[in-house]
Amino acid sequence: MRVFVLLMGFPGVGKLTIANELSTLVSAKVIDNHWFNNPIFRLLDDDGITPLPNGISEYTGRIRQVVLDAIVAYSPTSASFIFTQALVEGNQGSMRTFEQIAGAAQQSAAPLIPIRLLCDEDELARRVSTPTRREQLKSIDARASRQRSRNARVFDPQHPFTKDLDVTSKSARTSAAAIQQHVIRVIGGDFGPPRTTGFVTLS
Repeated sequence: MRVFVLLMGFPGVGKLTIANELSTLVSAKVIDNHWFNNPIFRLLDDDGITPLPNGISEYTGRIRQVVLDAIVAYSPTSASFIFTQALVEGNQGSMRTFEQIAGAAQQSAAPLIPIRLLCDEDELARRVSTPTRREQLKSIDARASRQRSRNARVFDPQHPFTKDLDVTSKSARTSAAAIQQHVIRVIGGDFGPPRTTGFVTLS
């Protein structure tokens, strides 16, 4: 059964690394958010710290939609996909991005499985500072990472298949295995245990 898995989390949380691990477990293609971002980011004097211009998401959103349209039109009916996105609660751009991917899943008759990747502030700041991120035009601003951890929340789509996963002390392989088990439960009609955020269980 084909599935669309959406890995959501703040910059540095390890979305792409986990997605690559997961892709070998569920036989899916990885569609990283920087596929859409970097054609635009490469046109700018982006240093990974200075905030990007207002409105830039409108351009990356157009690229994203073209890719999603191509997936709907041309991907085999058995093909599964893993998307990575840095989506933030209360942000209209994040909502539009989620709706784009959800719409493609619906048109493809594939269940959408959103995964919220959560991480401790200190560990996230450490990860975001990794020099190799700059080679991929990713943010490397540890200060902004800490502010984001304190003042924002990873987007919560209020979707029945959503899973919250704290990856602070988990390896990418362990995280991918946990997501694989959740995917199996969704496909089997068992949505798993109650969702958790941090140490609080949501009923």
